[in-house]
Amino acid sequence: MNSSRLPAAEFEVEEVVRATHPVDPDRPEPGVTALQVLAPDGTMARGLSARIAGEQVDFSPYLAVDDADHLRSLYRDMFLIRRFDQESTALQRQGQLALWVPLTGQEAAQIGSGRALAPQDYAFPTYREHGVALTRGVELSEILRLFRGVTNGGWDPRERNFHLYTLVLAAQSLHAVGYAMGLQRDQLADPSLPPGASVAYFGDGASSEGDVHESMVFAASFNAPVVFFCQNNQWAISVPSSVQAKVPLAQRAEGYGFPGVRVDGNDVVAVEAVTRWALEHARSGRGPVLIEAYTYRMSAHTTADDPTKYRLSQDEQEWQPRDPLARLETYLRSAGLADDAFFDGLGAEAATMATDLRRAVLAMTSPDLADRFAAVYAEPHPLIQEELRFFQQYEAGFADEGKHA
Repeated sequence: MNSSRLPAAEFEVEEVVRATHPVDPDRPEPGVTALQVLAPDGTMARGLSARIAGEQVDFSPYLAVDDADHLRSLYRDMFLIRRFDQESTALQRQGQLALWVPLTGQEAAQIGSGRALAPQDYAFPTYREHGVALTRGVELSEILRLFRGVTNGGWDPRERNFHLYTLVLAAQSLHAVGYAMGLQRDQLADPSLPPGASVAYFGDGASSEGDVHESMVFAASFNAPVVFFCQNNQWAISVPSSVQAKVPLAQRAEGYGFPGVRVDGNDVVAVEAVTRWALEHARSGRGPVLIEAYTYRMSAHTTADDPTKYRLSQDEQEWQPRDPLARLETYLRSAGLADDAFFDGLGAEAATMATDLRRAVLAMTSPDLADRFAAVYAEPHPLIQEELRFFQQYEAGFADEGKHA
């Protein structure tokens, strides 16, 4: 991509709707807007509305622009999860984690959508939704147990209504639809149950997988209460979104017969409002919604990746001013809603969290590998027991070699 070829696209939008510029100036999209409340310069709009699937939608009732405590809590969550990301990256670089999947740049998309979830809703993540995990009450050290290789999961998904991470690309979209169809049937069997919805998180790369297509077909056919939340961070590892899709991802929903909306994924206030609306839409029996959170992956796809091999540093520099934390901090300070004491205290809290996290990781011990054989099936299985005996004989062979050394 060469950002000197074409100027940034101009957007014509309502006064209360702002739009982000496309990341790829070679593919301007003048007819597509990303809903935005909190601009990169820290100014806040007081309302938000847009035409979605032929219907004029007012998102203003879902906005939290006048709740100072809530805005500070959103910033706190984003600040802590970024510090968590930094510490986890350092732990991997020091050999304490086998791998790490960074989220820097996507904090607003994750915290905003996660905070919109009701207790009865159920989230199906990929492997990068650390911010959503935080909003669901998952202990951050439990996430690192997975990346340290001491567990196959890390937490009980039933306790938090937050599923285990899914490393099989796009499989969670099918799981989310199946769960949503189950919620439908539970509601029919017992109308006293609070209406719930599921959320399928996936990236722009996973949107090209057949599982996503199939899950949207089923969701539309059965009017399932599910929200598809796509974090379009512009890169599926090394392939830009411009290669994967020739139309904006949010517009794909139209082909399945349900609403699709693109939101500025770096605007935590707008993301929360749009997700609240989408969840209410799904819970009320009106069917699925696709949200495309238009953001940017500021770091590597994983710590095994080198993004300098396939993208320009200029692209990262163009996204720096749109940083989700910086814009909310600017607003909080300019509106007199937070002072130095708040931000200094948050820094101290994050430092303590990082220290405790490191201590917890270093104290983790690997389980006996034989225990993994016992966890394959709920009951003993002859084939697995045979494989365990083979493994034990294999291990014993190394012990014999040591005696003769």
